[in-house]
Amino acid sequence: MNIGLLIDGDNVAAEKKGTFERHNPVTGTVAVTAAASRQSDVDKAVASAHAAFKSWSKTGPSERRTILNRAADLFDEQTAEFVAIGIQETGATAPWIGFNVMFAAKILREAAAMTTQIKGEVIPSDKPGTLAMSLRQPVGVIVGIAPWNAAVILGVRAIAMPIACGNSVVFKASEKCPKTHRMIGDILLQAGLPKGVLNVLTHAPDDAAEVTSALIAHPDTKRINFTGSTKVGRIVAEQAGRHLKPCLLELGGKAPLVVLEDANIEAAVNAAAFGAFMNQGQICMSTERIIVDAKIADAFVDKLAAKAAKLPSGNPTDPVVLGSVVDAGSITHASHLIENACAAGAKLLVGGVPKSGTIMAATILDHVSSDMEAFSSESFCPMVCITRARDTDHAIELANMSEFGLSAAVFGSDINRALDVAKSLETGICHINGPTVSDEAQMPFGGMKGSGYGRFGGSAGIDAFTELRWITIEDPDQHYPF
Repeated sequence: MNIGLLIDGDNVAAEKKGTFERHNPVTGTVAVTAAASRQSDVDKAVASAHAAFKSWSKTGPSERRTILNRAADLFDEQTAEFVAIGIQETGATAPWIGFNVMFAAKILREAAAMTTQIKGEVIPSDKPGTLAMSLRQPVGVIVGIAPWNAAVILGVRAIAMPIACGNSVVFKASEKCPKTHRMIGDILLQAGLPKGVLNVLTHAPDDAAEVTSALIAHPDTKRINFTGSTKVGRIVAEQAGRHLKPCLLELGGKAPLVVLEDANIEAAVNAAAFGAFMNQGQICMSTERIIVDAKIADAFVDKLAAKAAKLPSGNPTDPVVLGSVVDAGSITHASHLIENACAAGAKLLVGGVPKSGTIMAATILDHVSSDMEAFSSESFCPMVCITRARDTDHAIELANMSEFGLSAAVFGSDINRALDVAKSLETGICHINGPTVSDEAQMPFGGMKGSGYGRFGGSAGIDAFTELRWITIEDPDQHYPF
């Protein structure tokens, strides 16, 4: 399977004719051969988007809404194709990819609904005869960068609201799922999106820095939205800052699930297992740390370990809960964290890294202390660490002992106390008696601290992808002091 770049509505080869291969992480076979863009291709894509913005920014909300809703329908219709290529590129399971497509369609429909909610207001002015207004207008060319782990959801999120607001987009696909991300662009074209409003660039792994830097530095790109690691997010923000370009960053996570002593243990176990092991723990909101009150810790741990041990793992083409991690590097990282933690006193209850391959079973480390690397480093694999807290205050302290601040959860029967705990956690998202993994298209999604800044979703997305302007209509014969 070969794919080119999507520039100005056409499937084109990279200017230097370069290509790269993405391999199936389970079988090692070639999943797709994709065009490898470089800086010259960035220039072409941005030029196309810049030209398209002039007319697209003037289209009415009904036209934008119709296209986005039609695209959502096409996503639903092409779910099977997304699933087939997604398994090949990332090793994820069919249910996870199918959920991605379903949720991506919701994002498109929510963006469609927001096309008539891009509003301003009349503001009272002290100047006689003056009508003062605030107006929201599209910005121009938006750079969208999305990762592989929730490829369809995050790819669509990077482009849907910018387009709904009247912007054009250059979307940089992940080198780990180039075909999946290219399919998003193809569907938007099928839905009637004019040529150039969305351009999609694929690139070889070694060229990621060049392509990203070129997109950020280009004088015709106006804003950047990036979802990915905190390490790369810092680089993106630094480079954007040199050009005074605003960023929306959704970065890494180390989500804590706090289990208070009055929690429903069975419910907390179910949420912990879902949050830790869905998509092999490769979600920015994945439950990576469980902070459990010592008074109930043994009972909780026994139940969670028993549940995790029964979760089937294997080839994602089979009916399993856990498929493959994205590559062997994830296994190496997990092995390092487990070995170091166990050497320092942690206990491996279930799971562990495989002797070969990329299929990793559900893994639980107990008695993890805050000075262990496993407590602080994002694992991004099906592994969860359990730390025992003396009391509620200690649980809050442990939960906040992280550079990350994306998602969290609290389990407890006393809702007022649980709400107090939720308010005390330094995260952009917190769920009471629910899992750390949760999203809805209309919600303000984003993090704090090392997990980034800004919010996707609903009206927050309008704020991110429009320019707020002050415009007045004044009396031409007004008095001047000189």
